[in-house]
Amino acid sequence: MSLDAAFLIARSGLRHVDRQLARSANDIANASVEGHSRTSLAGRALEARGAGMGVRTGIVTRDVDLALGSAVDRARSAEAAAALTGRLLAGVEAAHGDPEADQSLAGRLAGLRAGFIAAHEAPGDINRRMAVLAEAEGFVTQSNAVADAVLGARQQAHDALVQEVAGLNADLNEIARLSTEVVREQATGRSTATLEDRRDMLIGRIADRLEVTVLRASSGAVTLVARGGMVLPLAEEGAALAVSPATLGPGSHPAAGLPGVLLAGQDVTARLGGGRIGAAVALRDTTLPRMQAEIDMLAAEVASRFAGQGLRLFTDAAGAVPDVTLPYDTGGQLGFARSMRVNPDIVATPRLLRDGTDAVAGLPGGPTAFTPNPAGGPAGFDTMLLRVLDHVFTDIQAPGLPHAEIAASGLGPDGGLTSALTGFRAIESYAAALIGEQSAAKRAADGAQEQAAQLREVLSGRVAERSGVDPDAEMATMVELQNAYATNARVMAAVQSMWDALLGAVR
Repeated sequence: MSLDAAFLIARSGLRHVDRQLARSANDIANASVEGHSRTSLAGRALEARGAGMGVRTGIVTRDVDLALGSAVDRARSAEAAAALTGRLLAGVEAAHGDPEADQSLAGRLAGLRAGFIAAHEAPGDINRRMAVLAEAEGFVTQSNAVADAVLGARQQAHDALVQEVAGLNADLNEIARLSTEVVREQATGRSTATLEDRRDMLIGRIADRLEVTVLRASSGAVTLVARGGMVLPLAEEGAALAVSPATLGPGSHPAAGLPGVLLAGQDVTARLGGGRIGAAVALRDTTLPRMQAEIDMLAAEVASRFAGQGLRLFTDAAGAVPDVTLPYDTGGQLGFARSMRVNPDIVATPRLLRDGTDAVAGLPGGPTAFTPNPAGGPAGFDTMLLRVLDHVFTDIQAPGLPHAEIAASGLGPDGGLTSALTGFRAIESYAAALIGEQSAAKRAADGAQEQAAQLREVLSGRVAERSGVDPDAEMATMVELQNAYATNARVMAAVQSMWDALLGAVR
């Protein structure tokens, strides 16, 4: 081997070590920077006709575990979805009140029943009738408040959906721009490590919004696939997805103008799962409408059972009582919990609580016949009070004739939802189960968030161990590189001395 070859080989070693030192120094400098991944710089031995010709330095690449990173993103999606769900359901749980303080719907019904018991003990006592009226007002107020809370949470879910879709579009635009740069830099043989780190941070942010699977091409491009195989368009400009702001009401649903999420003009709402977007869709279109329907059914059943016995105690603003024998979306139940009020006639004339408001024909299959106590009738009239106690708060509407089970299917603004509250005939039992089920949804969301957060922390720790920068390990590497640099420098010095000796001999 000639001295020239030896010199060039040593010089290539110095250059390789120099670039390795720069890479290691950059990793140490960025060790605490969020999203920075450990990098590596490979070298390839060069040879010609079997003789070594030094080393060729490659490009800086990331040393990451992509599968582990994807697992972290899935955990992030689950955590973000549960967090939004828990936050929005917290308002509903709070509106139900403290069961221990008899502030819940079940507690209000129990108070109303107790009021009727006391009124029956002294039918002529105006003060006891006023107490019943106060309990009825309390039940109405509580029903209105819970229904308002559910609708408010549903509005927040839609607002969150609009906000998250806008953020998703911005993230997709930025990922498209970064992917263009990655492909261009990779094609020209330059390092794309920093660009890929930035892109992966954005993908992680998208995972908070929507669960996606990342497909990586050898060219450096990526494809993002949502649940169900829907590919998210990556364009540097424009909005891939669109959803319009809207003010929601109890009857809002897609067929009634509720905006869906559009992709190229097609409604893809049902295909969006995971993350805050998936949670917002589930809350807006399923969870909260079902809760609204359950509260409406309770309020409608209470009003209907009182009216069926001859006491029109609860009505809507127009004075109507829902017909619970008809479907939820056509029988007046939809939104009734928000519009329910105490009958103004009874507020003006509290004796109607004792005397009744309407005659009952007593047809087969329904309550028995009833004739109201006329004005000026006996002060001790207790027929209505007994009918209420025997057939409104119990599971029978007449002796030997049970109430129909409170509907658990055909619910929601479009009649397409089903409740888990099945088999209930007594309104107090239904109310207690309703509160338990709706409160459990909040606790389930909190538990899911905690579980996903723990999983994310464990996986993130593994990512840090596998793909993060270890300053101590990098410092040890720098010592090795320093030794390699010194060795190559001594080779070059030796070659230079040999050249000097040779030139001296020639002279």
